[in-house]
Amino acid sequence: MALPDWSPIRNLPRQTLAQLFEGDSSRVATLSADVAGIHFDWSKTHLTPQAVQAFTTLAEQMGLATKRDALFAGEAINVTEGRAVEHTAQRGEGAPESVALAKGFHARMRALIDAIEADALGPVRHIVHIGIGGSALGPDLLVDALGREADRYDVAVVSNVDGVALEEAVKGFDPAATIVAVASKTFTTTETMLNAESALAWLAEGGVEDPYGKVIALTAAPEKAIAWGVDETRVLPFSESVGGRYSLWSSIGFPAALALGWTAFEEMLEGAAEMDRHFRLTPLAENAPVLAAFADLYYTQALGCETRATFAYDERLRLLPSYLQQLEMESNGKRVTADGQPVDWPTAPITWGGVGTDAQHAVFQLLHQGTRLVPLEFVGVIEAGDVLPEAHHRQLLLNMFAQGAALMAGRDAEDKARAYPGNRPSSTLLLDDLDPRTLGALLAFYEQRTFVNAVLLGINAFDQFGVELGKEMAKAADQGGSFDASTTDLMRRAFGE
Repeated sequence: MALPDWSPIRNLPRQTLAQLFEGDSSRVATLSADVAGIHFDWSKTHLTPQAVQAFTTLAEQMGLATKRDALFAGEAINVTEGRAVEHTAQRGEGAPESVALAKGFHARMRALIDAIEADALGPVRHIVHIGIGGSALGPDLLVDALGREADRYDVAVVSNVDGVALEEAVKGFDPAATIVAVASKTFTTTETMLNAESALAWLAEGGVEDPYGKVIALTAAPEKAIAWGVDETRVLPFSESVGGRYSLWSSIGFPAALALGWTAFEEMLEGAAEMDRHFRLTPLAENAPVLAAFADLYYTQALGCETRATFAYDERLRLLPSYLQQLEMESNGKRVTADGQPVDWPTAPITWGGVGTDAQHAVFQLLHQGTRLVPLEFVGVIEAGDVLPEAHHRQLLLNMFAQGAALMAGRDAEDKARAYPGNRPSSTLLLDDLDPRTLGALLAFYEQRTFVNAVLLGINAFDQFGVELGKEMAKAADQGGSFDASTTDLMRRAFGE
């Protein structure tokens, strides 16, 4: 396979952000895009037309257009596992047979939701959704972002195997009015299955005669869910070709579809499909996920940045940084190319972030005056999510805009402790409103951006072997395996063994 040549990127002329704005009156228009109710602004990054051209050339060398077509055609682009990557088919953009299968699975999910709404499982007021990783982060984000005004069901998402998490989740729930959704692609995930067993015990202790009758299984291995005890009519399958961290569009999104309503779920799928079409059909130099990836790669490959931060200036998006951590670091935190050769260039930066304005009083000191350069991304929403006086939302957005301006401009001072170097990059994503359509488009944007990064890095974004060793060693520890002296001592102190 072709290997990326970073020398044209690293040899690009370097100017400050102030110089770039002074030298190009059309900079904002050139480095902006509007897609699916989202305005993207990369003008405060160090991208230039020359940089975009250099990256476009690299994208052509790395076969981005061909690999993009292969993604949507359902070809086996997950080369290390020999399978297709078909989360886009869940929202109607993919191989026709895969789109048809996804629609069938969605119809099955909707039928079960209709049955629940009709009290076929008894009166239901609460949902305990049990999963981990992509089986929990996506649904949790959707419900937290869009479900605050929904008066349909109480949803608690449990991912941590720490018993405190499950106890907290079911506190105040009536077992007789609760259903438990168990989300696991393989239906063997240790943490998820242990939490599921404890949830069944909680139902039984609460007087539910048939706890398994309250369980919905969300899985790509329906036969294992049935063997575990879930009735076939309450198993919601999805395709093996849908990866865990890309699965919220599938049956894994069941708690969101139930809590928000089917119409909202469909609108989220359509918003994502709109972004998919933009990504698939728009020239690279005008393509939102592609331009975002170009900026990402400029900072990692040319300027050696090791982290990237996302700050959501909207309380409803407080879970977005955590969601992106898994999406980006599990996808692109690799050290070999797609064909197994060692890489000698940086791959994924560390993704982190927080919520504005809280973060301004916690971490922005380092971002403004620290010795490390950290590219920032701001995410804001024009329409307020509250009914308080307009001053609240106005101050929220003014703070977001001002932070980007201050990071770029800086300020000199005789007292160097009060000086700001400036020339610190940021991009801004401004949503018209936070509704199912725009949230679907936003999350699809991040998925496709992650894919573009992987293609240009020469790696496979769709496996995650790096998480397996720790799991294997945890099982070995539970079975009396032999470990180093430190680990052995820690287990002795904790367990008295």
